[in-house]
Amino acid sequence: MSNFNRVILAGNLTRDPQLKYLPNNTAVCEFRLAMNRRWRDKDGNQHEDVCFVDVAAFGRQGETINQYMAKGRSILIEGRLKFDQWTAQDGSKRSKLSVVAENFTFLGGPREGGGGPPGGSDYSNVPEARASGNRGGFQQNESRGGSGARQAAPTAQAPETDYSDAGGGAGEPPPTNDGIPF
Repeated sequence: MSNFNRVILAGNLTRDPQLKYLPNNTAVCEFRLAMNRRWRDKDGNQHEDVCFVDVAAFGRQGETINQYMAKGRSILIEGRLKFDQWTAQDGSKRSKLSVVAENFTFLGGPREGGGGPPGGSDYSNVPEARASGNRGGFQQNESRGGSGARQAAPTAQAPETDYSDAGGGAGEPPPTNDGIPF
């Protein structure tokens, strides 16, 4: 049986993105998204749930998100689920699901409080946006090739996310286009 691991999320950043670099100088941008769900029960009372999801974006994507996104801005993320497990200092086993971003789109216009560079300007200073003429939103897809190999984060940081399965590590080819149209 085939496996399929694909996530599409649209939400708002709960804080400014944090940019780090792995020992091999690969950029990793970590941020958290909040997605709201509103519904009415059978009595007509309105309810709201909020779901928080941790996201990591690598390479140029991570640098771009870090540069142009800030707390409260909207973004659409396409990626895959990643399951992390570790043992806490007190000996208890911990785990969490997170998302590794493969594609993203800034949502909303710069003047609408959505995606866009801080300061309310358009995306004309972003080379990728200039080339495509896209000024109302910016989209970047993960590079499917190239020589930028990804490696695991140091094991001394056990509670932090281990990116060893990000693809393209030692002996592992980078992610390939699986031919699925979304």
